[in-house]
Amino acid sequence: MKISKSALVYMALALGAIAAIAFVTLRNPATVGSSADMSAAAALRTGDMKKLNFHPAPRAVSEKPFVTPGGGEMTLADFEGKVVLLNFWATWCPPCRKEMPMLEEIARDLGGDEFAVVTLATGRNAPPAIEAFFEEIGVEALPQYRDPQQDIARDMVVLGLPITVLIDREGREIARLTGEADWSAESARAVLAEVIAATR
Repeated sequence: MKISKSALVYMALALGAIAAIAFVTLRNPATVGSSADMSAAAALRTGDMKKLNFHPAPRAVSEKPFVTPGGGEMTLADFEGKVVLLNFWATWCPPCRKEMPMLEEIARDLGGDEFAVVTLATGRNAPPAIEAFFEEIGVEALPQYRDPQQDIARDMVVLGLPITVLIDREGREIARLTGEADWSAESARAVLAEVIAATR
């Protein structure tokens, strides 16, 4: 049986695509699989929390490192085992100034072995500017992590600030809120508490 050159090329491309899919799946299982049922958490959204959109399937998060206050590096994988509220922000962002004290209050009330608020300054945010920003708004307990080259923001398609991402215990993005929100609202606490409970 004679096989044409175009058929061989097609078969090679198809096999290459299958191998690539297998590689991505093995390398980053966060792109596949299901997450806990979030319908109960979604039902608790009122007010600004209606902007928190739960994804039909979990999404991968960036594997790239961010900078810690001491100049070291961490990745989002360091928080696996916890539900994470990841907030992308910048010192020049007025809504971020409004949100940050509310996020600190959530971190104080819900933070611990099961939950963390991770604040990530993306773009040009010099450490002294971040320190001054936190001091001006009276925030003491939130981490001053930086994404100076916007690598993580680019990986996770962060367009505009603030953007807040909800990550499950397996390190996968399960929901996203674009723009500012009233994180002091009872609905915010109720939604987060439900996600923490549903992912145990």
